[in-house]
Amino acid sequence: MATKAKTGNIVEDKLNALWNLQVVDSQIDKLRQVRGELPLEVEDLEDEVLGLQTRVTKIEDEMAQFDELITGRKNAIKESKASIKKYTEQQNGVRNNREFESLNKEIEYQNLEIQLSEKKMKEFAAQLDGKKEIHTEVKERLNERSKHLKAKKKELDDIVKETEKEEASLIKKSKISEELIEARLLNAYTRLRGSARNGLAVVKVERDSCGGCFNKIPPQRQLDIKTYKKIIVCEHCGRILVDKEEEAEA
Repeated sequence: MATKAKTGNIVEDKLNALWNLQVVDSQIDKLRQVRGELPLEVEDLEDEVLGLQTRVTKIEDEMAQFDELITGRKNAIKESKASIKKYTEQQNGVRNNREFESLNKEIEYQNLEIQLSEKKMKEFAAQLDGKKEIHTEVKERLNERSKHLKAKKKELDDIVKETEKEEASLIKKSKISEELIEARLLNAYTRLRGSARNGLAVVKVERDSCGGCFNKIPPQRQLDIKTYKKIIVCEHCGRILVDKEEEAEA
């Protein structure tokens, strides 16, 4: 209502508010373009580093499991050797061949257990060596990507620091401009900005053409835009059209 009192044309007020918002948002876009693909690069590197860290942890867990299996087999060999010693000593005190043979079978069994444990230990050791090689490779990759991420983050932080004050000021202006626009129009503006590659939802008529898609605008339609009788959108790209001689001050 206050804007209506200023110009006496509520459509013109709405279009001016939309245009001023577009100018500010375009300035924000330009600032953010300076960062280029850096934010996405940083995000991708963070995901990659996290994935590598998870993989390193998993490999280390697997290595620890093989260590435990090897230790278990070493203990089993010790127990078998202790049993062999015990059965050998018992053989010296047997009273008949049957007891001797029974103890002898126990000794043979324990020797087979030792052979099996030694075989398993070799298998586990080979698998552990394989895991160690992979661990070294992944760890090196992790260190390399972590350094790269640190460098990219610093590069991004430096750019952000250079522009954060100006960006914060523009964002504040953008929020103020948004408050002057009714929800229905603001939603349409936001939707158009989201679908437009260059973020332009409101454009000027330039050389009898749409400033967004550059298609020609019929003379009668141009007259309607100039007189601010209603909000006109480009029939080709759907952008909101305004009649502006010069860039509005943000």
